Amino acid sequence: MTKNRLNLNGIWQLSSPGTEEVYEASVPGSVLACMLKEQKTEDPYWGTNEYQVREIFRRDFQYSRDFSLTPKLLEARELTLVFEGIDTIGEVYLNGQLLGKVKDMHRTWRFDVKPFLKEENRLTVYLHSPIAYIEEADRNSDITYCSTGSMPGNGFLRKAHYMFGWDWGPQLPDMGIFRDVYLEYCQEGKLEDVYIRQHHGQGQVKVELQYERKLYGDGEACIEVEILEPEGRIFTQKEKAQDKGKIEISIPNPRLWWPNGYGEQPLYQVKVKLSGNERILDEKEYTIGLRTITVSTEKDAWGNAFAFVVNGQKIFAMGANYIPEDNILSRLSKERSIKLIQDCAAANFNCIRIWGGGYYPEDYLYEACDRYGILVWQDLMYACNVYVLDQEFEENILAETRDNVKRLRHHACLALWCGNNEMEWLWDGGGRLKGHHPRYKADYIKIFEMLLPRETRKYDDQTFYWLSSPSSGGSFDNPNDWQRGDNHYWDVWHSNKPFTEYRNYYFRFCSEYGFQSFPHKKTIDSFCSREDQNIFSEVMESHQKNGQANAKIFSYISGYYKYPKDMESIAYISQILQLKAIQYGVEHWRRNWGRCMGSLYWQLNDCWPVASWASIDYYGRWKALHYGAKRFYSRYMASACEEEELSTKITYYVHNESFEPKEGTLEVSLIDRDFQVLHQEIIEVNSGAFETKPVLETDFSQWIEGEEQKRKVFARYRLFRNGECVSTGITMFVKPKYFKYRVPEYETLVEEKEDRFLIRVKAHSFANYVELYLIEADCVFSDNYFDITDPEGIQVSVEKETLPQGFACSDIEEQLRLKSVAESY
Repeated sequence: MTKNRLNLNGIWQLSSPGTEEVYEASVPGSVLACMLKEQKTEDPYWGTNEYQVREIFRRDFQYSRDFSLTPKLLEARELTLVFEGIDTIGEVYLNGQLLGKVKDMHRTWRFDVKPFLKEENRLTVYLHSPIAYIEEADRNSDITYCSTGSMPGNGFLRKAHYMFGWDWGPQLPDMGIFRDVYLEYCQEGKLEDVYIRQHHGQGQVKVELQYERKLYGDGEACIEVEILEPEGRIFTQKEKAQDKGKIEISIPNPRLWWPNGYGEQPLYQVKVKLSGNERILDEKEYTIGLRTITVSTEKDAWGNAFAFVVNGQKIFAMGANYIPEDNILSRLSKERSIKLIQDCAAANFNCIRIWGGGYYPEDYLYEACDRYGILVWQDLMYACNVYVLDQEFEENILAETRDNVKRLRHHACLALWCGNNEMEWLWDGGGRLKGHHPRYKADYIKIFEMLLPRETRKYDDQTFYWLSSPSSGGSFDNPNDWQRGDNHYWDVWHSNKPFTEYRNYYFRFCSEYGFQSFPHKKTIDSFCSREDQNIFSEVMESHQKNGQANAKIFSYISGYYKYPKDMESIAYISQILQLKAIQYGVEHWRRNWGRCMGSLYWQLNDCWPVASWASIDYYGRWKALHYGAKRFYSRYMASACEEEELSTKITYYVHNESFEPKEGTLEVSLIDRDFQVLHQEIIEVNSGAFETKPVLETDFSQWIEGEEQKRKVFARYRLFRNGECVSTGITMFVKPKYFKYRVPEYETLVEEKEDRFLIRVKAHSFANYVELYLIEADCVFSDNYFDITDPEGIQVSVEKETLPQGFACSDIEEQLRLKSVAESY
């Protein structure tokens, strides 16, 4: 919070030069949002409309508004016009006077407007076509590389690259004033900068607050800092304000902030006040968590480590890669972002990577990560491009870095700054930039190994900085080396390798890997008519941006499952396969705790309705993968490791990613499709803190009578703690397409509780990957895509707050639908 602002958001006039129409447009907002509101264009997400809607952005647009000022306000010593986000290239005019040119949507633009303001004012923002700009730049360039699905030349404009298309997103380079606009005024003094640092030791935290202030006149001013503990205790300090100063406050017995699953997330409120002449001149507020976070890269038996260390404890990072939540930025909302982060925490995430081809998200996303304990790996906004360095570009990117580092550095969740996405690897790996002039490689070194690290550390020297992703430490030293640094592994999927390949690699930290699926049939219905619901139709292929990946999904399906009978079943089976693939990798890496210390799959979310690698689709619907993540990212779990795929020899592991040693019981059973238990072993297991170990080896062949019986039986493990099953899974001995399923007969019982509904699902025979969904409503079940392996079935719950108001047992009974693998063909 900062005092002394005049809000200039609201209704502006939007027009396009050369046309007569003038529209009322909301600011913050965008051109496309306005055109949709005025019904001047079609929904870009329906069918193949993307391509005709894209043509809007070949035009220039102009935003204008009038505003009035009082004579008293005009007397202020400073009057600064602030745009927190303009997308992207154009000019800003006040009363006909050019204030400056804008060219970077990642920056905050500030203009001294005191000489130009009057009581009645007109403010105009002229925006140039982003498509015309990059096309001209591309024509005049010798750079030939362009990432899959993107419009050539997108790297020449400091605009979120994904808006020009990616291999999961549409080419819709919207434009507009997408963040707040205000007039900032100052009469006597103001706080220009506040930087909060922490020093931990000897049972206390010393909070060091560095500040800069500006003061007009000869009077003195005081700086006062107030820190409010979660329990209400207040620490304060007040002293005479210097131009640049530092205040230190010690907090004894601090409550430390921990990532999700390791402890609580207590947050401290910091208020900074500048006062003079017995009144407050300016004030700022911050929310912080007391913690230390770094990354261990020390040499070890396997190469060099790469592991987050929080409050002195190494943790296994578990999460996914975040991309922008929409291509139409005006559709973003605080509620939507908070729900997404809540969904991460609910699936046992402790980390997300904010990918460098988007934009820096709103403050409320980071606030949600603070609150729910989600570490943030923060890319700087550079991805898969060749950048041309000149003086103007250098000055601009340094200002961009400064703006965003200073805005985000105080957040408890901020764990790592990373220079870019895949650019060191592009230069070094596979010759994808082979043939480009050596000066561009030299530019890369200067930008990403000199300028940006130096500028980031200048304004935040307490957050770990990593040069690129993937990287082994920079200087093109085998950047995707799986013995050090972080890795992006795409042989599974892009190179068509089976997902069993994951077990051949012991990455130190796998920060990108993934497997595609279609979204739920309800999501497909939102962009595709029923007659076009064929995966090779024009519409379905236009909502698949990774080339011929619809065919690739089918190719992978053919290796494991029978031909699905309809579109709903295709989507369902593709999601099951996606879950199996990522689970296969995660459990392998978790079995190698200490050597492998991170899994961030690609990707968490979508920016439009599409077939993609996401585990949550555009509408917030959990795919099978997200439910699976809740299981394979659990802090206490078991996993099964076959000697080789479909082997009867299995080693069972127990994983304890927590501070508390745990005692449990592991039950391993051989069961047939009619629930008959053919063999069972039960052992007691003790797990130390942060320990993963094998606890049981079993060869089931001695209880399986020939190859034919393999098609009718499966091995199940269940891990119990205090009498409750906390982890379960199955292993088959043939591929699912060869398993002789019986079509299950289901029984469901719905029971209403005060705040939730309980749903008991039973089947008369083995049901594999049972999917639950409601025909009309959307909700999140406590579990889904589960196996029914005994007559007792499974009980799941649904929180009432996730359902439409007034939803009753009868509504669930009427709308609930079930599907398993046996009903998919």
